[in-house]
Amino acid sequence: MNLMSKDISADFPVSNKIYLNNASVSLMPSQSISAMNDFLISYNSLGPDSSDSACLIEEKLNNVRKIIAKIICCKSEEVILTQSTTDGINIVANGLSFDDSSNIIIRGMTHEHHSNFYPWIKLKNKISVRNLPIDSNGFFKLDDLKSNVDNNTKLLAISHALYNTGSILPVEKISASLKKEIPFFIDSAQTIGCIGTHDVSKLGCDFMSFNGSKWLCGPMGTGLFYCKKESSELLEPKTVGGESAIIENDNNLIFKDIPEKFQTGFRNYVGIVGLESSVKYLLNFGMENIRKKNQNLSNIFRDELMKIPDVVLYGPEDPDKRTSIVSFNIKNFDSEKVVKKLEKQNIILAVREIMEKKIIRVSPHFFNNESDMLKVIDEIKKL
Repeated sequence: MNLMSKDISADFPVSNKIYLNNASVSLMPSQSISAMNDFLISYNSLGPDSSDSACLIEEKLNNVRKIIAKIICCKSEEVILTQSTTDGINIVANGLSFDDSSNIIIRGMTHEHHSNFYPWIKLKNKISVRNLPIDSNGFFKLDDLKSNVDNNTKLLAISHALYNTGSILPVEKISASLKKEIPFFIDSAQTIGCIGTHDVSKLGCDFMSFNGSKWLCGPMGTGLFYCKKESSELLEPKTVGGESAIIENDNNLIFKDIPEKFQTGFRNYVGIVGLESSVKYLLNFGMENIRKKNQNLSNIFRDELMKIPDVVLYGPEDPDKRTSIVSFNIKNFDSEKVVKKLEKQNIILAVREIMEKKIIRVSPHFFNNESDMLKVIDEIKKL
């Protein structure tokens, strides 16, 4: 059977609901829930603080690094295990070295997700935080980037795709236009697992952060931080423990190499097991197949919305320039009330914002189907 047409909804159990909020937190496949349960039983049976359990943990940590390295085309030691996208962003924001003349460049200010805005704006009393002006879809001009860069620029930080409009930024073009000596950070929470394959060398980034619980269909509390090995010396860890450093002569603290350098304390081991299982599921379906199916679902929904009077759509018209996110408003309707009313019909959407404007966000994933999209359209027509 063609995977594109195969109905896999039974692998993602949710009781009598149409779940379309995957840009926030996705459903998990049943196999991942089972894998987490099996791990907890094994871990407990072995004795949590034993040599046998330590070997099991090391195996699971290595496995998930390898499988994440496979989907972003990097070395496994360049994958640092965190608990969220926000964790990785803060590793960079708090780890870079600045002086009074330093500046960083970000995009869109309040148009950006809080996680990729607050850590940078927190630095504004120490350094200059420069903003790239944007158009209605969130894109900026490369000429504006070039005019903001100078010899004191310490970082460019942008999202790969936007949580509100779904716009996919042309990251490869952006990195190609950037001076090689300027570090480049990407928030890829809205792309990894959603828009196909990735290669960090082609993206041209030094650092990248994403999580396991959105498009990768993993559990909450799992995050991934990519740190290019050659760029790891640019960051000083702001947390330290026995897992991340050693003491040498006269109590001198020496940080270990990556990934341990940025991993202090215990990890979310059971979550990591679930994440590994989910990523295996995605890879078996095929990352490009996921992209095609997501595009198809998104296009169906947008096309049907356009037939409804007083609907205002946001985001690029070109499906290659957006994720599966569909954002819209209905004139004379309160977005929050619409989402709450649809939830009573067992339809899970989200309210988000474009600047100060509240919008309705629909974000289908590959376990959704055409029937889901059309049922939601029918309920919208009844409002």
